[in-house]
Amino acid sequence: MKRFLQLIIISIVVGIICLLISQKFVSKDHSANGEKIYVYNWGEYIDPSLIKKFQKETGIEVVYETFDSNEAMEAKIRNGGTNYDVAFPSEYTVQKLKREQLLLPLNHEKIPNMKNLDQDYMNMSYDRDNKYSIPYFFGTVGILYNKKAYPNDKFDSWQQLFSKKYENDVLLVDGAREIIGLALNKLGYSLNDVNKQHLDKAEKDLNQLSPNVKGVVGDEITMMLEQHEANIAVVWSGVAAPLVQENDDFDYVVPKEGSNLWFDNMVIPKTAQNKDGAYKFINFLLDEQNSKQNTEWVGYATPNKAAREKLPDEVKNDKRFYPSQKEQERLEVYKDLGKETLGEYNERFLNFKMSLK
Repeated sequence: MKRFLQLIIISIVVGIICLLISQKFVSKDHSANGEKIYVYNWGEYIDPSLIKKFQKETGIEVVYETFDSNEAMEAKIRNGGTNYDVAFPSEYTVQKLKREQLLLPLNHEKIPNMKNLDQDYMNMSYDRDNKYSIPYFFGTVGILYNKKAYPNDKFDSWQQLFSKKYENDVLLVDGAREIIGLALNKLGYSLNDVNKQHLDKAEKDLNQLSPNVKGVVGDEITMMLEQHEANIAVVWSGVAAPLVQENDDFDYVVPKEGSNLWFDNMVIPKTAQNKDGAYKFINFLLDEQNSKQNTEWVGYATPNKAAREKLPDEVKNDKRFYPSQKEQERLEVYKDLGKETLGEYNERFLNFKMSLK
């Protein structure tokens, strides 16, 4: 009996010691205080080590989810389910979310690192005074091409893509606004055109491009160009930048007729449960060193002026990816065209894709 009691006492003591040890280690874990923020971002759009750094510095656990389209992100925010604290919509989606009162107005005093942002990329038409959104990354839509394959061609016009010499050698990003947009720009119309006659002309014009189109593709564009499966592509600048900067065979051009200037942004949805944590996360990403690290990892152009100054000269001074205010005059930011018109863009783009051989 005595031996039995001793075993019980020993077991209790060991249990207490193990509990104390586990509590000691848990107290050092980033999620020990139970505080979390839910972040909803595009895939591969943040350096994972920065999330770990934020957790370590703040003690706030980051529950991180990704989406592959603005529409998917918008639907999930509207329908609830997960109460995201920070989301990363593009400019026209910011307009939609604002209109439907799904965003919180931002308290700029809680984001002191906003001082690092370049005023050239603030106060845009989709969100005056950045009342609801903070720019995260930005870029353009243009033509990426192999200079060795076409040494005498400049590709400074959308018209160039329609030449018969490029038969079955052009790749297109899988985006209705981008591809209908290039046809609209080629014809001298706005990227935000809602005139049905203009859209008819753009769709008809795209059909003339069909013989040159190798495919409408996604993330594999860079690989296909590197492997010479095609030599020309209509892409976002962030896709072009790493290839152009690492391989002298390639160049990127924004055609003279104009193109898109796009912005992805940080917002706080109205249903956010941890607003203070959201502000801390946004401010953390705007820190100049953190932003520099993130920019180098993601590869897109940063609106963070302080961070950009820390980048290599050949990157920060590259006008192909950091257009000046004057160069921005021929660029347009996408507007929210409304559900009906957006549906029409998508339908016309689908018709075009179905027409490809």
